[in-house]
Amino acid sequence: MMNTLHKCLALCGCGLLLSASVCAQSWKKIHANAILVDTHNDVLSSATMKGMDISQHLDGKTHSDLPRFRQGGVDVQVFSIFCDERFGKDTAFTFANIEIDSLYAIAARNTDKMAIVSTPAELKRALRQKKMAAMIGVEGGHMIEDQLSYLDSLYRRGARYLTLTWNNSTSWASSAKDESRDSVRAPQKGLNDFGRQVVRRMNELGMMVDLSHVGEQTFWDAINTSTKPVIASHSCAYTLCPVFRNLKDEQIKAVAKNDGVIHVNFYSGFLDSTYNRQQQHFTEAHRSEVDALRKAGNSFYEIQDILYSKYPDEVQQMRAPMSLLIDHIDYIVRLAGIDHVGLGSDFDGIESPPRELNGVADYPLLTKALLERGYSKKDVRKILGGNFIRVFKANSKK
Repeated sequence: MMNTLHKCLALCGCGLLLSASVCAQSWKKIHANAILVDTHNDVLSSATMKGMDISQHLDGKTHSDLPRFRQGGVDVQVFSIFCDERFGKDTAFTFANIEIDSLYAIAARNTDKMAIVSTPAELKRALRQKKMAAMIGVEGGHMIEDQLSYLDSLYRRGARYLTLTWNNSTSWASSAKDESRDSVRAPQKGLNDFGRQVVRRMNELGMMVDLSHVGEQTFWDAINTSTKPVIASHSCAYTLCPVFRNLKDEQIKAVAKNDGVIHVNFYSGFLDSTYNRQQQHFTEAHRSEVDALRKAGNSFYEIQDILYSKYPDEVQQMRAPMSLLIDHIDYIVRLAGIDHVGLGSDFDGIESPPRELNGVADYPLLTKALLERGYSKKDVRKILGGNFIRVFKANSKK
């Protein structure tokens, strides 16, 4: 192999090597000069709340930490504030605030590396100071516990988007997971009067309406109620991967008409239409262990974590190639236009990112892949963060 390479270089002179070097410098420079925004990362709930310190290297334990955010060129990170359906009245809002406290504590210990921002001006200042701009997004309307005053409070603490539902419906909005069931577990499909009040209040405050996770009827009710551009903070295209969490063509077009942005999720299960079938085969191959872990009281996600850690080679084979992530971006661009797609990785909230993207440090490879797919430098800058910043400005109070 090396002899062949030496012969090629001898024939071509240094041209081939020089061209490769220039190309590498080009995509790395484009990545470094762009503003990279990721609208969804779950490291607070998956690591910080479990006692891990994200200011230190956590390679092999998480997808994210402060050193790797810098290595990957992440300029703006929206940290997800999350608790699941087990939290409700008198617990969900409190837990949300504990997670927000944790982010403020991390920022206070790392003032040279990051700053919490809640306005476009603060974001711009953080970037000028070479700090990562940390933003807050609340993943699940159950955390306002049916109270607009709690919504106001989360906004005052810095939350700049609310995902109207997580997988669990609220009393005022139905989730995609529940709407996709034969018998809907929500009180109704879509938004009720209070749900519309929530959307209108978010518009008044300057909080982005996030339509990831919501049911189709909730999606249409919300987008028809909002007077500001909406976002989908971490969703993909249903036509390419038909799972309940992805957006159908008419929904994608509606977000574009609203001047909003769809931020593509990195989860293999939302990118690859064969992933769920592969997961089922994996589960059946380890059925006895699954049953024993379930009998011991472990949840589905805990069982998944245990088995995925035990059988890494099998898990690696199931991961989607990064080319499928680019396919979803391409598809949304074709339907909606280049101004309406961004990145919402869901790192540390997913067990299976694309094979080439092991964590936030690998973001430059995504820029390289976009350029290789034919996107211009201007288009890449829009996808990486420019589109989100436009919507953030449009939602912010004047």
